[in-house]
Amino acid sequence: MSKTIFSFVAGIAATLAIGVLAYLDSLSISPGVWLMAPFGASVVLVFGVPASPLAQPKNVILGHFFTALIGVIFITYVGVQPWSLALATGLGVTTMLLTKTTHPPAGANPILIMLTGQSWSFLLTPVLLGSCVIVVLGLVFNKLRVLYLEKP
Repeated sequence: MSKTIFSFVAGIAATLAIGVLAYLDSLSISPGVWLMAPFGASVVLVFGVPASPLAQPKNVILGHFFTALIGVIFITYVGVQPWSLALATGLGVTTMLLTKTTHPPAGANPILIMLTGQSWSFLLTPVLLGSCVIVVLGLVFNKLRVLYLEKP
């Protein structure tokens, strides 16, 4: 498949993934239940460079979860100060590297969570459910792409 076709197909798939999450979010009572800004960067990796180690399901789901967990722990027990924002982000990077779950978009999670005052429920929605939706759609899309667009 040519780079141009791949680029358009990846863009369409990213559009669909964010569209699904945005639609589910619009059906929710409050915004931000299915969608968060770092998912925009996640779809770049999942659909644009699917073979990258940074785009693998384990990295997407656990990278988002671990960094979000750190953000919630910090907002709950430490508070939000310039130093705590920096420390939480650094701990997120360290955790992803140590657990081999590095997913760069997840590095934004502690900052997002701490600046917007999120609670423990944020770990389930949007973090876990949203990242799982992206991963499932990525797996389906990439399987279809290989089957139908990459002919030997």
